[in-house]
Amino acid sequence: MRFLSMYKSMERGVPPTQEEMARMGKLVEEGMKAGSLLAVEGCMPSATGARVRLSNGKVTVTDGPFSESKEVVGGLAILQAKSKAEAVELLKEFLYVAGDGECELRQLYDADQSMPGPSATKS
Repeated sequence: MRFLSMYKSMERGVPPTQEEMARMGKLVEEGMKAGSLLAVEGCMPSATGARVRLSNGKVTVTDGPFSESKEVVGGLAILQAKSKAEAVELLKEFLYVAGDGECELRQLYDADQSMPGPSATKS
């Protein structure tokens, strides 16, 4: 099963330290070698982004920073796991390295499988 993880945290306004980068680099390398981490990307500060919304046929664009948000997406990862419970364990390891924040975990739909119902995704 493949999962999308979106890491959300408060924006710090400063880049990670060398030590933080080294710890994260080690975690990423281990995950890639193990096959549990398929892709990973960090996001630039929200000041460089935009939100594009369609509502009632009208498109609005809001440039960052997104100061009204308590948390913003700081990065994403595509995980390979045997179950949702295994993916949750991978995220626990990630959060201990990344620090305070939360990860939203979503199973990715594969074309060769039917979409699970709410009871099928419980771990």
